[in-house]
Order: sequence, then structure tokens, then C-alpha cells
Amino acid sequence: MSVLSLDNVTLRYAASDNRAAPVLASINLKVARDEFVVVIGRSGSGKTSLLNLAAGFLAASSGRVCVDGRSVTGPGADRAVVFQDDALYPWLTTVDNVAFPLQLRGVAKSERLERARVLLDRVGLPDAANRNVWELSGGMRQRVGIARALASDPKFLLMDEPLGALDALTRSRMQSFLLDVWQKSSVGALLITHSIEEALLLATRIIVLAPDPGRIASEIETTFGRDLLAGVPLAELRNSSSFRRLHDELTAIIHAEDEGIAA
Repeated sequence: MSVLSLDNVTLRYAASDNRAAPVLASINLKVARDEFVVVIGRSGSGKTSLLNLAAGFLAASSGRVCVDGRSVTGPGADRAVVFQDDALYPWLTTVDNVAFPLQLRGVAKSERLERARVLLDRVGLPDAANRNVWELSGGMRQRVGIARALASDPKFLLMDEPLGALDALTRSRMQSFLLDVWQKSSVGALLITHSIEEALLLATRIIVLAPDPGRIASEIETTFGRDLLAGVPLAELRNSSSFRRLHDELTAIIHAEDEGIAA
């Protein structure tokens, strides 16, 4: 089984200066292909920097980022990234947006369009293939962005606040959608969020980052996402004593860091 790992990783933006304050320090994290790992923490804890290291957009100052034991030296088709801004190309139709990564790889037009249509069907947008992206709602655009990320058949899907700009109702629906895509696509997922509830509903494992420098303060395994996929009603999960207990525990961990800084 494929594994994405950050092994004793430290990141300084002034990479050549060991005296510069680290953004992230001594991060040890593994994401297996059957996991949905969610990273949470207050602003400034280095969540996005961690994802950028995993994606290969940033190089670690020390330590190693690896996929299956091979060092990550930059972006690669084995790791697809979804941002809060869907970053779709407005001059392309929906299906052409999804097919674009395959075009870059030299896949023949007929094949890439066929595969793109299959992916649009997978994300619930079979009738949107020939629509312009500006005709789509925010939730639909994010679905297209995720379909495009899956076009290269990645081992890992890396998501930086992909639902952050959506209204509450659409966000709730998209959370269930993300779980369904994760299960059906057999990818390892790493998601950044500010929402404790979202972390609990999606994750198989929650990583809490503490700031100054960013470091792992806590690691909590959860089953609510798998329970939701198994058909347990969302309201039942949210109202359960175990959900409320973990919500309070995560809130306390994050607030403890704030209080420590204030002191």
C-alpha cells in the first residue's frame, strides 16, 4: 500500500539560514492510501505549508518528504492538489477543464474526453460536460476541480480548505461528497481545514498543529466518516456523546495553545 510520509521535516522560509525561525519543526506524519487525514490548527500553525511540502511546492529545510520511500523533489502525478479557489480555466468548457491534465500528458483527444466524462459522472455532474465554468455554482465548480485532480489517477489527493468558500448548506453536502469520492477513488486524502466539525466528519485521523513553530500537538483517530459512509444519519453522529466529547477535546487543545501564547 502506498504511503506519503514526512520524516522529521523542518521548514524555514530562509532555507539557507539555520538561525531563521522555523515555520514547521520536526514533523513526522504518514498518510496511507486508505486514510483520510485532516490537519487542523489555528491560523499561523503551518497547515498550508505542510500541504505544500507534501505536494512538492516547497522543499524541506531538513528531513525528507517521500512517496513509497522515494524522495519528493517537486510536484508529481502521484499527488493531486485541490485549493480553496477551484482554479478552473474560464476559457475551457467543463469537460475540457477535467481533461486538461491528460492533454498535458499527450493523451489522445478522444480518450481524454471519454475519461473526463467518466470522472464528471463520478462527481455527479454528467450533464455539465459542455457547460461554461462560469455557469456552474460554487459547489459544482469544486466538484469539477476535484474531477480534474483525479484525472491523473493520483495516489494521494491533497486539499487546502476546498470547502472554505462555500455556504453552510453546500459545504455540508460537499463533505459527504468528499467522503464518497475518497472511498470510490481509493486515494489517500490529506485535507486542511479550520472547522473542527468538518475534521470530525471526514477524518480517519485528525492531526492538530500547534504554532510557533508549527508542530504536531495531538493525533486523534476517528470513525465518524466511515460511519457516515456506512449509512449512519448525519444528525445521529453530530448528536452522539462521542462526537460531542471529541469536539470538546479538540476545542480544548486548540484553545490551550492560544492561552499558552497569550500567557
